[in-house]
Amino acid sequence: MRFSPEKLKIPDQRMKPFIDPEEIWSFINSTKPDKQRVRDVIAKSLDKHRLSMEETAVLVNSVGTDLFDEIRHGAKELKDKVYGNRIVLFAPLYVGNKCTNNCQYCGFRVSNRDAIRKTLTDDELIKEVEALEDNGQKRLILVYGEHPDYSPEYIAHSVKTVYGVKKGHGEIRRVNINAAPLDIEGFRIVGESGIGTYQIFQETYNPEAYKWYHLGGKKRDFEYRLTALDRAQEAGIDDVGIGALFGLYDWRYEVLGLLRHTNHLEACYNVGPHTISFPRIKDALSLNIDGKYQTSDEDFKKLVPILRLAVPYTGLILTAREAPDVRKDVMQYGVSQIDGGTKLELGSYSDSQNEVQNLNREQFKISDARSLAEVIDELLTNDYLPSFCTSCYRMGRTGEHFMEFSVPGFIKRFCTPNAILTLSEYICDYATDEVAEKGWKAVEKNLQKLESGVMQNTKDKIERIKKGERDLYF
Repeated sequence: MRFSPEKLKIPDQRMKPFIDPEEIWSFINSTKPDKQRVRDVIAKSLDKHRLSMEETAVLVNSVGTDLFDEIRHGAKELKDKVYGNRIVLFAPLYVGNKCTNNCQYCGFRVSNRDAIRKTLTDDELIKEVEALEDNGQKRLILVYGEHPDYSPEYIAHSVKTVYGVKKGHGEIRRVNINAAPLDIEGFRIVGESGIGTYQIFQETYNPEAYKWYHLGGKKRDFEYRLTALDRAQEAGIDDVGIGALFGLYDWRYEVLGLLRHTNHLEACYNVGPHTISFPRIKDALSLNIDGKYQTSDEDFKKLVPILRLAVPYTGLILTAREAPDVRKDVMQYGVSQIDGGTKLELGSYSDSQNEVQNLNREQFKISDARSLAEVIDELLTNDYLPSFCTSCYRMGRTGEHFMEFSVPGFIKRFCTPNAILTLSEYICDYATDEVAEKGWKAVEKNLQKLESGVMQNTKDKIERIKKGERDLYF
């Protein structure tokens, strides 16, 4: 599978900076949308082709016009074509919050003397994973501060520890990582531990703005962070996630920055990011930003459908930073992954008494503190198909192989039956009677969407799950 991304200015751009702020602003400032142009851009996306920078700027500049309802409708249609109604669930697990960086928006920054620092011991990590498994979680993202204690060897050790925890029918089948940029050898060490996605957020793609917020530590190096996922690719990690922290700079610029990053990875490695995240700044201990670029709820609800249309095949992650009503609203426009039952304080999953957020112990304040069961209940009520699927990762459908399936939309053939199977597991092992009733109705409804042969195969596997087998997938 080969892509034809926009030609970059330097023929071989691997591990070299690729962000040109003047170029990005030129697209924003010079692009004038009209009705036919907007409709042509939407049609291109619905044909599952990634949009160009100029085409995405057309959508960005349509904000505030009567054309934006068509953009939202197109994003909803695209999500159904590529991903169906499934929503993949995961949980973040903070392993350690020591940090040497001084990022003005983060409660973990080194200058914050009120932050309570902690790194989970192996026993504490195991207890956290057992508690997550008791709630039905199958997918985790391990989060580490940027500190020498969290070396590649340490990260690899903690990943292996998590994979080794089995409690009842519970197990973690995919461990993703959010941690500091590494050199190629460091990425290779972590990759060999069996991780899924390695996620690094650029925070802001504007170099000058980046300097305003990052006052100390290795993270101050914009270019080293920008090229981090190139080094991951060179090390053999072909499954990577990118993101921007909205509220640090103009949201329109950041949307195009994310697309430029996608272009770069496609041009150099024939594979775009597996996921794009778009968190907004939330309260943190001693938050030190002026709010000039705060992204409002209304703007947030606009940037999500634009991102969906810009990169049709890339997973969009919506986090518990957002309130339940905001999550419910924007989910329909192309979100494919959310976290549920999220807790950020180290050790809080296994501490049932710890229900109140303490910003002395957390990176930021979350706005959706509902349990995983509550999140699943709402998803079922709103006709989504909750999924804990990890089959692509374990079947080798990652990186360029994932693109071969997902770009044409074939991934839906795997995702729907696998989502049904993981939901069936959850119903059997963890659901209340009320949620189970809703869940089995959702299973039956979604079975009817499958081709006859796949439907029967899926039904057979469900019967095996009901009899006690686990981890059945396509």
